[in-house]
Amino acid sequence: MVKVLVVEDDAQLVRALRINLEARKFEVATASDGNNALRLAAARKPDVIVLDLGLPDIDGIDVIKEVRRTSGVPILVLSARHTSEEKIRALDAGADDYVTKPFSMDELLARLRAAVRRVEIPAPAQEISMVSTDEFTVDLIAKKVSRGDRTVRLTPTEWHLLEILITNPGRLISQRKLLLDVWGPTYAEHTNYLRVYMAQLRRKLEADPSHPRYLITEPGMGYRFEG
Repeated sequence: MVKVLVVEDDAQLVRALRINLEARKFEVATASDGNNALRLAAARKPDVIVLDLGLPDIDGIDVIKEVRRTSGVPILVLSARHTSEEKIRALDAGADDYVTKPFSMDELLARLRAAVRRVEIPAPAQEISMVSTDEFTVDLIAKKVSRGDRTVRLTPTEWHLLEILITNPGRLISQRKLLLDVWGPTYAEHTNYLRVYMAQLRRKLEADPSHPRYLITEPGMGYRFEG
């Protein structure tokens, strides 16, 4: 059973989410503030977190950052903050998706299922199990990335994006294909998601993120991995 941690201080919305999630066989835990959210995230090890940004004690962005220090659990933000700047701040902090209030329950559930699927995707059935460059090494079977003797922690979305690129070395992958494969059809035009996540991957993997050697942008077209 998939475990969901709902972090939301609106009791009526929490009740609606619990009813809908439990009806679909999710195991639900709830927290009404950031401190309890962090405690439950550490104790319960949820499979996915649904997080409101407007919490009474800690800003949701800070909750995301704290969770990301120790966990790659998918985080789906649920917020009334609707500007592009707020969305990018949340994604840059480590969120995997962003749903603006008010929202359709069906859309939220679809995005929740997509977030869970991204974690459950098996390693590609291929002969290549390890990709090594001068800067980093990717173990496709163990789903681990390292730089020297240091493990690089990636979010599930970052991993999925990197996996697609490195298993197609030298091949230009279009923006639309990456958006469809990683985020789904709802996001086919959201190219800002790709810019944010590619920037995050470069900061983690490239020696000079502003002049990438391996994760290459083809302006207006897409991205490719040069091994």
